[in-house]
Amino acid sequence: MDKIKTLETLNNLNKNTLMQTLEIEFVDVGNDYVTAKMPVNSNVHQPYGILHGGATAALAETVGSCASALFVETKTKIVKGIELSINHLKSKKEGVVFGVARPIHKGRTTHLWEIKIVDEDDNLISICKLTNIVLDKK
Repeated sequence: MDKIKTLETLNNLNKNTLMQTLEIEFVDVGNDYVTAKMPVNSNVHQPYGILHGGATAALAETVGSCASALFVETKTKIVKGIELSINHLKSKKEGVVFGVARPIHKGRTTHLWEIKIVDEDDNLISICKLTNIVLDKK
């Protein structure tokens, strides 16, 4: 896998999407993980001035779905998230959070990912599980 080319491709897919709005950027990829970062600022705050859980969930689903897409033939298959569960463990007011997706199960038709959301000091902010379905393109 060409890491630089893969990251460039993933980041180009973010244009004109929610990911661009949230400033999500893919920063690392390997054989068994994908990492993206998102700034924590007023764009992703809830009214109390802390990171909104929905923005955190969007980061988690983004990194987990893109991870699945890297493991399927995207010319003939499409990946869709079908279930996301997330536990928010710590609040965050400013800085950066990183979503790191690692596989729990990569089957032919379903993938299950664990996504840890951590901050720049490696504090665990949220923990997520994402189930994706792999379908034939129509």
